[in-house]
Amino acid sequence: MAGSYALIAMQHFLDLIAAFSLILIAFVLVTLRRERIRVEYSVSWLAAGVLLLLLSRSSVVLNWIAEFLRLENPLLALLALVSITFLMVFFRFSVILSQLKDSNVAAAQRVAILEYQLRELHEEKQAAQSRA
Repeated sequence: MAGSYALIAMQHFLDLIAAFSLILIAFVLVTLRRERIRVEYSVSWLAAGVLLLLLSRSSVVLNWIAEFLRLENPLLALLALVSITFLMVFFRFSVILSQLKDSNVAAAQRVAILEYQLRELHEEKQAAQSRA
């Protein structure tokens, strides 16, 4: 009796993961269609959603992964893979955000230099006009 309850609970959890992954895929596609996310950033989220969907629907692969990781419960393997997948996506976006911040700092510095040069030119022009 307890074994059948565990199987039902496991299947229910896998169904929830599958539903979550479908919602994630749909959300990313809608967001992409509305041009609120760039294609190169959406690929990571789509890959994560597809991976979740495939793992939640393939108990054979999930059992194999659980055996490979030496985990008794395939759900633990799924949770580990979900965690690793999202950590990788978050790390990728952290790298991208860091690069964007560095680019913004460099652009702000270039703008400040250009404003200084423009101000200097304007002051030289006024000084030349006042001398004439």
